[in-house]
Amino acid sequence: MGVEIRKEVEIKNKKAFFQYEILDKYEAGIVLKGTEIKSIRQGKASIKEGYCAFKKGELFILNMNISPYSEAGQENHEMTRPRKLLLNKQEINKLIKSKKDVGLTIVPLKLYINSSGYAKLQIALAKGKKMQDKRQKLKEKDLKRQIDRARK
Repeated sequence: MGVEIRKEVEIKNKKAFFQYEILDKYEAGIVLKGTEIKSIRQGKASIKEGYCAFKKGELFILNMNISPYSEAGQENHEMTRPRKLLLNKQEINKLIKSKKDVGLTIVPLKLYINSSGYAKLQIALAKGKKMQDKRQKLKEKDLKRQIDRARK
């Protein structure tokens, strides 16, 4: 009764758009245990430090933090355990082939609850930006901000 459950849950990884050039996006389901879905529905999850890796031909998200559910007592979940991602075979094969290219990685972009009530993770095949590209992006952002201020 004291627990607040939000209707729209959307946890974004804003850092990923700054550090990586997004090449291709995918939507993946997540294998969750016990009280993890309840914590996600409360918005108590973080994908900022998360990254994806293959183990035995399956894709996992590592370092994704889902806080313990406050109402669970002793039967709570591990905060940063590896969680399996659900993609179809063609998508997994495509990602495995693409990952072999040097400099490409798979990063989580957004964690959300879809219309059916399932937790979904938007992941992307991405290429790391160089420091020069990041500086250029910041300059463009500052210039846009100054133009907007001048118009007001």
